[in-house]
Amino acid sequence: ISMQKGGDVREVFARLAKGIEAVRTSVFNASGKDFLLDEKYGYIHSCPTNLGTGMRASVHIDLPGWTAEGVDKLKARCESLNLQPRGTRGESGGQTGITYDISNKHRLGYSEVQLVQCMIDGVNTLYKEDLELQKKHGL
Repeated sequence: ISMQKGGDVREVFARLAKGIEAVRTSVFNASGKDFLLDEKYGYIHSCPTNLGTGMRASVHIDLPGWTAEGVDKLKARCESLNLQPRGTRGESGGQTGITYDISNKHRLGYSEVQLVQCMIDGVNTLYKEDLELQKKHGL
């Protein structure tokens, strides 16, 4: 819900946190009720797939080397990095071209900061590996 071009994930995250806090404050001021937060599991949502923080941090990145290597190999590598690759058309939109939506795989048992850092570290790893794969495939 907080997006921008470029690589400043910290700025995107700060804007998201500020927006969530504004909604929380507004709800509390209007109803006297607060979001339900569990110390261990994070925020409680109505959708079980978002149990925990519900944080899905993602970036769109061009990975021509990984595309040449094969999408199945990219999926396996993402799995080992606790990431989830998608096409840029959304969860069920399929993959086209060399641009991928890469996000953190886990939602439960980690803080928002841990999940964002996992995504950042994993994307940095994929990018470095992609440069080597581009050489390998003559791209």
